[in-house]
Amino acid sequence: MTDRLDNELRFHQTALNARAYRQQVIASNIANADTPNFKARDLDFREALKGALGGGTANLDLRTTHAAHLPGAVATPMAAALKFRNEEQGAVDGNTVNMDVERSAFAENAVQYQASVTFINGLLRSMQLAVQGQ
Repeated sequence: MTDRLDNELRFHQTALNARAYRQQVIASNIANADTPNFKARDLDFREALKGALGGGTANLDLRTTHAAHLPGAVATPMAAALKFRNEEQGAVDGNTVNMDVERSAFAENAVQYQASVTFINGLLRSMQLAVQGQ
């Protein structure tokens, strides 16, 4: 029984971590709105969650082609799900940040994060009631 509860909470914890990481990426886009040649990025949430839960890309190691190359790997499965945002309107300086898109994505992600927290609170509250026998 505890394994099932742990797995359920682990899924939600991973989803919250992915939402928080996406919020950081979007905030970085907003912060670099005036940086020349900055390319806006976004997180593919489904791919990030799948990778973080172990169902995504199995091998994220970088290939070395020379003995002097340092072995490397992508820091997290979520970082592997980062994609460049499609350019909606070109800028003279090469920056692809569209503030309307970024604000919308930021707000949407914040609402989804809060919904996940509310769901987890309800889950924990129902588990507490079950343990107390009420």
